[in-house]
Amino acid sequence: ATSRRQSSRCYGSISPFLVKAMTQTLPPAIRNNLLERLLRYVRIWTEPNSDNPGTPSSERQWDLLKLLREELQDLGADEVTLTEHGYVLATIPATAPSEDIPTVAFLAHVDTATDFTGKNVAPLVHQNYSGDPIHYPKAPDRILDRKLFPQLDNYLGQTLVTTSGDTLLGADDKAGVAIAMTTVEYLLAHPEIPHGKIRICFNPDEEIGRGFDGLDTSEIAADVAYTIDGEESGDLNFETFSADMAEIVIKGVSIHPGTAYDKLVNAITLGGEIVAGIGKHYPGAEQSRDREGFIHAIGFHGSPALVKLSFLIRDFELSGLKEKGEAIRSVCHSVQSSSPTSSIDCHIREQYRNMRDRLAEDMRPVTIARDAMRAIGIEPTDRPIRGGTDGSILTARGLPTPNIFSGAHNCHGPFEWVTLEEMEKAVFLCAEIAKLWGKETRTSNDS
Repeated sequence: ATSRRQSSRCYGSISPFLVKAMTQTLPPAIRNNLLERLLRYVRIWTEPNSDNPGTPSSERQWDLLKLLREELQDLGADEVTLTEHGYVLATIPATAPSEDIPTVAFLAHVDTATDFTGKNVAPLVHQNYSGDPIHYPKAPDRILDRKLFPQLDNYLGQTLVTTSGDTLLGADDKAGVAIAMTTVEYLLAHPEIPHGKIRICFNPDEEIGRGFDGLDTSEIAADVAYTIDGEESGDLNFETFSADMAEIVIKGVSIHPGTAYDKLVNAITLGGEIVAGIGKHYPGAEQSRDREGFIHAIGFHGSPALVKLSFLIRDFELSGLKEKGEAIRSVCHSVQSSSPTSSIDCHIREQYRNMRDRLAEDMRPVTIARDAMRAIGIEPTDRPIRGGTDGSILTARGLPTPNIFSGAHNCHGPFEWVTLEEMEKAVFLCAEIAKLWGKETRTSNDS
């Protein structure tokens, strides 16, 4: 990825409205609205349901989606739509005169992770965070402590929002939702900031890998997009895992255990052999880091007669992904050969691909995001994601979609937290990205 990076370009003076991002905060009313939005959104239960093939996968996601539609209408956004499959779309009209300016979209997902409950979230606001350990009222055995999470040292004096200890917070990605909504409010309140047409999209089901199963890319109606789904200030992600899913069905031979000798073929035993065989050659998620891929068992269900196994396959390179898939098939074949009366079927399906491979063809979306961060006083950090985003799917479909920070930390669990100040920076970043896309076009036309 490093060899494919392009150097930054100089875009001249910075808008006086965006200089505020370096030294000031949002106007008090808008700043308060940003916090209130986050608190309002995280209280709404939006966990998806992977067992339901529909989109959205859970009825409860509609509660937030309908609220977002109403709030966009109240703010005065144009072309506000809630589709039959649960996608909220809206437009901020262009304020720059040129028709050649690309349309930029900002996206955030409304669902929360299934790893830990997101029901009955009761967020806590810690003004002027002192750095003292935070004790959770609903989980006294859990403590948010700088000794365990030293990154908290960077947020002393800020407004910290945490869980109450017994749920996740849902800042992934409701912080992104609040940032996008506040960007709408901020830009509509400041039409003197020049930018092209901006599209907003809120989607369901990202956490189960189906974030854009129900929306065609053309409906976003943008030339470039950014998901607001990263972590700390400066995060700019344009490289993700490539991902496949292995699903294995094992059919054994069921016999009463009292007369099973030399007849029973236990599918559970065969499943254990497959898991062990894969583990001998490839690390699981808990054994890999940095740029290492993995094969991660996520499901083992069934009986002696029938077992279903599921594995996540992850690698930054397609060659590594293919190698791991072939290894799974090889282990299945070996186990099948040792038990010819059983039946083992292995199916590997594609999930998403490393967005780097498509973005490398035109790095302007990344370059402009870098320059926008520097314009508001943030040094960008190009960090590969050991996972995927909705942008992985959209980029593969032809809509380049890097990922920018939302300020969420320790996602998918009870230690999740976010700061108001980091969310503010993300609002200014979105505004600056939109402005620089217009300047990029005018610069290109003038040269």
